[in-house]
Amino acid sequence: MEMESKKKKTIFSGVAPSGNIHIGNYLGAIKQWVKIQESGEFRTIFCVVDEHAITVPQDPEKLRAKIMEVAALYLAVGIDPEKSLIFIQSHVSEHAELGWILNTITPLGELQRMTQFKDKSQKQKSILAGLFNYPTLMAADILLYQTNLVPVGEDQLQHIELTRTLAKKFNAQFGETFVIPEPMINKTGARIMGLDNPENKMSKSAESPNNYIALLDSPETIRKKIKVAVTDSGSEIKYDREKKPAVSNLLTIYSLFAEKPIEEIEKEYEGKGYAEFKKDLAEVIIEGLSPLQAKYKEFENNPDAVMAILKKGAEKAKETASRTMSEVREKIGFV
Repeated sequence: MEMESKKKKTIFSGVAPSGNIHIGNYLGAIKQWVKIQESGEFRTIFCVVDEHAITVPQDPEKLRAKIMEVAALYLAVGIDPEKSLIFIQSHVSEHAELGWILNTITPLGELQRMTQFKDKSQKQKSILAGLFNYPTLMAADILLYQTNLVPVGEDQLQHIELTRTLAKKFNAQFGETFVIPEPMINKTGARIMGLDNPENKMSKSAESPNNYIALLDSPETIRKKIKVAVTDSGSEIKYDREKKPAVSNLLTIYSLFAEKPIEEIEKEYEGKGYAEFKKDLAEVIIEGLSPLQAKYKEFENNPDAVMAILKKGAEKAKETASRTMSEVREKIGFV
């Protein structure tokens, strides 16, 4: 398959509409998407991956609301439908179709060694096949659009590696079809840790709401959560991931919201205590989220406009997806 060298490289990413989208998702991923979009260097595709959400049981009404919430948040943070493709995964049926086809060339052992599956399956009473096959659907999402780069956190690298393996295997077996994607890792803020446990990543499915700050949390909730956030022994506000993981995590959050270097913040709080630092950090977060929350309200109050954007995005996405799938169907021998 001929690739035009003049074409912009394609970037694909998505968030599942489950749990609460939090500042870790924002600082580590979504905020970076906006920067990538604004650079104008890439063809950017951002998807609400609802088919991934149902790999664990969901309440249908809550899922519907959550899909619209995530779409509105994409728009509120600055994903621009004039510059990027925004759509819902299930609106483009080729995702599920390619996911199934990739399942047929994926060795069981590859899926069994996925650390995310091991982690997530421990929290489930019964393990469903969808959760096990999650990585092949993720591979389909990426390969469908001939994606060159995938912005991911380090915890998703294993899934990108599997995607690369499957693309190479398909190409070798059926002829050159897929672009081999590369991970695009954002080093700064790529791992925002939990406020209640700095050893684990902030999680939108965390049992305790004190683990994360949701993008839509009220100022009062933010102040409360930062106030009870764990700190380390001693009182020095110093960045040291080994000895002071909790304070280092809070400094990272402060730095990314205030857009100040960590060294500058350390100097600012020299000789000051945790209470003052936390009080100021809460205000920095509130100020940082305020414009986003205001824009979100506008989109939340106009669901028809959001749906029109998603529908248009899905139509455009389908153009690329159907081209890829026509080629895949022909190559594997479908009539």
